[in-house]
Amino acid sequence: MASRLYAWARWMVRRRRWVIATWIVLLAAVGGLGATLHGKTSTEFTIPGVEAQEAQDLLKEKFPPAAGGVVRIVVAAPEGKTLTDPAQQKVLDGVLREAAKVEGVVDVSQPAKAGAVSADRTIAYSDVRFKDEAPEVTEEAKEELATTVDPLRDAGMQVELGGSAMLPQTEAGGPAELIGVVIAFVVLAVALGSIVAAGLPLLTALLGIAVGLLGTMVVSGFVEMTGTATVLALMIGLAVGIDYALFVISRHREQLADPETGWEESIARATATAGSAVVFAGATVVIALAALAITGIPFLTIMGLAGAGTVLVAVLVAISLLPAVLGVFGERMRPRRPKRKSKSRAPGSWGLAWARGVTRTPAVVLVAGILGLLTLALPARDLRLGLPSYAAQPEASTQHKSYDLLSEGFGPGFNATLITVVDVENIPQDQRQGAVAQLRGTLAADKNVAAVSPPVPSPSGGVVVMAVVPKSSPDAGATTDLVHRMRNQAPEVTAAGGALYVTGQTAMAIDVADKLGDALPLFVGVIVLLALLLLAVAFRSVLVPLKAALGFLLSVGASLGASVWVFQQGHLNGLLDVSAVGPVTSFLPILLTGVLFGLAMDYEVFLVSRMREDYEHNKNAARAIAQGVSSSARVVVAAALIMVAVFGGFIFNDDPIVKAIGFSLAFGVFIDAFVVRMTLVPAAMAVLGRRAWSMPRWLDRLLPDVDIEGARLPAAAPAERPETEKADPRRKTAARV
Repeated sequence: MASRLYAWARWMVRRRRWVIATWIVLLAAVGGLGATLHGKTSTEFTIPGVEAQEAQDLLKEKFPPAAGGVVRIVVAAPEGKTLTDPAQQKVLDGVLREAAKVEGVVDVSQPAKAGAVSADRTIAYSDVRFKDEAPEVTEEAKEELATTVDPLRDAGMQVELGGSAMLPQTEAGGPAELIGVVIAFVVLAVALGSIVAAGLPLLTALLGIAVGLLGTMVVSGFVEMTGTATVLALMIGLAVGIDYALFVISRHREQLADPETGWEESIARATATAGSAVVFAGATVVIALAALAITGIPFLTIMGLAGAGTVLVAVLVAISLLPAVLGVFGERMRPRRPKRKSKSRAPGSWGLAWARGVTRTPAVVLVAGILGLLTLALPARDLRLGLPSYAAQPEASTQHKSYDLLSEGFGPGFNATLITVVDVENIPQDQRQGAVAQLRGTLAADKNVAAVSPPVPSPSGGVVVMAVVPKSSPDAGATTDLVHRMRNQAPEVTAAGGALYVTGQTAMAIDVADKLGDALPLFVGVIVLLALLLLAVAFRSVLVPLKAALGFLLSVGASLGASVWVFQQGHLNGLLDVSAVGPVTSFLPILLTGVLFGLAMDYEVFLVSRMREDYEHNKNAARAIAQGVSSSARVVVAAALIMVAVFGGFIFNDDPIVKAIGFSLAFGVFIDAFVVRMTLVPAAMAVLGRRAWSMPRWLDRLLPDVDIEGARLPAAAPAERPETEKADPRRKTAARV
C-alpha cells in the first residue's frame, strides 16, 4: 500500500493545479445537483414491519383520516378566568373556524364536544388533522396555522402547538459547533507550530465536508433521510477530515525538519506512511458505518451510509487534494530552525517520558485502567432505550410548553396516548360491537389506564380506533409494560376473526427501541470480528487485534455508562441544558458502537503502526513502544482533542438526539484516546513484549501483506535546491513557516 501511495502522491504533486481544479469543479457540480435535486428530510424514526407501523399502514389504507398528521392547539386561560367564559369561548370558536380553512386540514375537533377541557376549565386542546401523514405536512401549512391562533394570544391566553406534525427539524451549524471548529484550529496551531499549517487541515476538511453534505442532499431527493443523518455526516466528516489531514501534515513537517529532505520527496513519503494509516483507518470507519445496514433498519442504514460517504470523501481529500495543496506551498511548509540550541526538552520527549512511566509498572496500570473503565460503565446496567418525547425539547420551545400544559391539565399519561386499531373486517357484522366493547372494558380495567375513548369506526366499518390514555408518562417503564399488556389482548380479538394493533408516537418509540435492542448484539459481534481481521492484516499479529478489540469494548461501555448517568439518571442536566430525563435514544448504542469503533481504530493504527515501524527496524519490543508513543503522542493527543472539540460543540444543539450523540462521541473519544490508546495500549504491549508481534505461520500465509509502515519504500533522495538557494542559503529559511 505504501509504495502505491508513494507513487500516487508524487503524481498528485506534479499535477497539483489540475488536482485542485478537479476538486473545485467537483464541488461546483455536486453543489448544483444538491441545490436542484435535494429532497425534504424526515423528522420521524420508523421501522417497516413493527406493529406500530403496520397499524399506521392499515389506517392509511382503510381509515385515511385517522392516519393524517395532527397539530394539537393547546390553550390555557388567562389568570383568574376559564375557557368556558363567553368571551374566551367566542374567540376560541372563531380561531378554530379559521384553522379549518388552512390548506390540507380535514378536521378540527371542538374541545367541549370531544371532552378536551380540563376539570378546572383552564386548559383545553383542539386537534387539527391534516389529510397528509405527519412528515408530509408542509411547513407553510404549519406556519399559516401558527398565524391563525394569534387572536387567542391577543385575548391574553397562552397558546402552544404540539401533535405528531410538530416534530422540529434537526439542524446544525450553530454558534456552539463553530466554537468547536475554533478550538480545533487552536489545537492545530499548537500541534503543528504554524498558523499556515494549521489552516490547511481546516481548509481541506471543509471542502471535503461540503462535497459530502451536498452529496447527501442529492441522495435525499431519492430516498427518505432523517435530519439526524445529515448532522451525523457533518459531525463525523468534520472530525475525521481534520484529523486525517493532521496525520499527513505532521508527518510531512517532521520529515522536513531534516534540511536534507526535499519537500516533494517528503510529501510522497508522508502520504505513503501516514497516508497508509489514514486509508486503513478510514476504511474501518467506512465499513463500520456501512455495517449499520445489517440491522435491517432503513433510517439507520441511510444514516450509516451518509456518514460513511462523508468519511470516504475525507480519505480521498487527504491522499489527493492535500498532497496537491502541500505541493503549492512547497518549501514554505518546512519548519523554522531555531536560531540557537534550546535547553528545553526535545520534541516528543514528554511522550517518551509518558511511555516510560506507563511501562515501568504495566500490570498495575492495566488493572487500574480496566477497573476505572468498568466503574464508568456500571450505569449502563440500567440502560433503557426509547425516543425523546416533547419533554426533551428545549424548555423555551412550543412543543415542550404544550407537553407541560397537557400534563398539568390532563395528567402525565395524556402525552403518552396510545392508539388501539382493531381490524374487524372478518368479524361477523352482528358480533363486531360486542367484541369491541369487550376489548374496551378489558383495556379500561388495566391498572395503568386512566381512560379509554369511545370506539370510532371507519366509514366502511371495517376498522375501529380507540385512544387509550395511560397514567404514566411516555418515557416511563410502566408505559412500555402497558403497551405489551395491551398487545396480549390480541388473541381475544383474533379468536373472533379480527386483528389488534397498538400504535401512536409512544408505541412507535417503544417498537423502534425493541427492534434496535435486538439488533445490538449481532452488530457488536460483527464489529469486533471486523476489528480482529483488519488489525491482524495491518500488524501481522494476533494479540494486538485482541487487545485493541477489548479496549474498544471498554471505551463503548464507559461511554454508554456516562450517557445513562447524564440523560437517563439526570446528572449534569443544568450544565448540559438537558430539559428532561428519559431513556437513552434508541439507536445511540448501535451508532456509538459503529462510529467509536472506526475512530478508535484511527488512533490504534496510527499509534501501533509507529511502534511496528520501529520494531521492524530494530527488533526491540521495549524500544518500539517508547519510540512509537514518543513519535505519535503529540499527533494522537491533538487529533483526540480536535474530535472532542468538534463532537462537544454538538452537545449544545437544541435537538435532544444530536445532543446525546455529541456527548457520547465526545466522551467516548476522550476515554478511548487518553485512557485506552495512550495508557492501556503501551502497558499491554509492555506486558506482551515480543509476543505482541507474533503470528502463526499458516495465518501469516493466508492474510495479505499490507505495508502501512513504508518498510519497502525506496531510500530518500537528497533535497534538490534551486540554484538561487545554493547561491544564497539565507533565502531558504526566509520562506519557512
